[in-house]
Amino acid sequence: MPHTAELIAVGTELLLGSIANTDAQMISRELAALGIDVYYHTVVGDNPGRLRAAVEIARSRADLIVTTGGLGPTCDDLTKNVLAECFGRSLVFHPESARRIESFFAASGREMTENNLQQAMLPEGCTVLTNDWGTAPGCAWEQDGITVVMLPGPPRECSAMLRHRVVPYLRGEGAGDGEILSRTLCLFGIGESAMEARLRDEMLSMSNPTLAPYAKEGSTELRITAKAATPAECEALIAPVEAHLRAVFGDLIYGADVKDLAHAAGELLLEQGKTLATAESCTGGMIAARLTEIPGISAAFRGGIVCYTDAVKRSAVGVPEALLEEYGAVSRPVCASLAECVRARLNADLGVGVTGLAGPDGDERGNPVGLIFVGLSDGKQTWVRELHLNTSRGRNRNMACHHAFDMVRRYLTGLEVAPDEGDAHR
Repeated sequence: MPHTAELIAVGTELLLGSIANTDAQMISRELAALGIDVYYHTVVGDNPGRLRAAVEIARSRADLIVTTGGLGPTCDDLTKNVLAECFGRSLVFHPESARRIESFFAASGREMTENNLQQAMLPEGCTVLTNDWGTAPGCAWEQDGITVVMLPGPPRECSAMLRHRVVPYLRGEGAGDGEILSRTLCLFGIGESAMEARLRDEMLSMSNPTLAPYAKEGSTELRITAKAATPAECEALIAPVEAHLRAVFGDLIYGADVKDLAHAAGELLLEQGKTLATAESCTGGMIAARLTEIPGISAAFRGGIVCYTDAVKRSAVGVPEALLEEYGAVSRPVCASLAECVRARLNADLGVGVTGLAGPDGDERGNPVGLIFVGLSDGKQTWVRELHLNTSRGRNRNMACHHAFDMVRRYLTGLEVAPDEGDAHR
């Protein structure tokens, strides 16, 4: 029987939203690699009564409890006290941990206050998990069929201790049974509900592998998860499901296990040795910013021009005055010109142009909020997508970026660039 785990994150700052619980994501991923099923994530504040209740619930439904946070030297660091109490263990002084804490402060040149030594008080009979990345040691024990692991909250310490202390400990305990492997197919151009509607009956009937839909900002995902004795057996279970999904959704799938659409487009540019330049009006440099998050993209991204006003569209990009006067900045011809001119001006293989009304107001020509044009030019042909977005200003701008990256990846993979438009502009 494989272990089922519950993660309990301790800290009022998590509940207040002051910090994000990145520990939970990392721990879940590592436990899944061990074949341990994580069924619950719990977050509880620095309150002994509520933490005690959370632990009692966890021990009733999981045989591995992993806590993060609350191991420090201050009065609100109460995790060890409560967990020890719940399992009927007293806290005892651990001299080696105390010596390590003293050495840590001595090496840093900082004064050590007496309360730091309470970090060396650990549950009786536990396995001490040495912390070489901070002061608070972790600990683990097994009792009544339940394994308890306590880790410090700071992500740098938590991550290192999990990999170098907890994983070996769990493997020594024989935790986990087999492997869990996931593959995530990333889609653009279909919503989560429409995607789920096509697959509902299949998803309900599947047990191994399983299939789950997810919605992200501007895109959707389908995650296939298989469990087997070895990674190769997991892959064998995933492969036919992936092939089926690719047949169903076709070119809406832009990659597997890809961070986002920007990275998919950027990696294609790098692989094919193509260069790109951007001229952005309503997106204000967002496309350029997302591209420059990709390591090594300097080999493909020439640069971008933020042309928020008509004057800059004329002077910096080279859009003809007559085009702006006749059609206005928010128009198909001006968008095409932005893509064409920036490509030529920055000597790139491809040019992207974006112009539109992100909100909150329309323009003097009567164009509505959410009307955005996204163009792509390769010097021989130019494509323009006309978007009618009815969301917030921020989402309108984000969606324009996604469409730009989708056009680039379609061009580079030989797909129709503007399949819904039929509007190639020369």
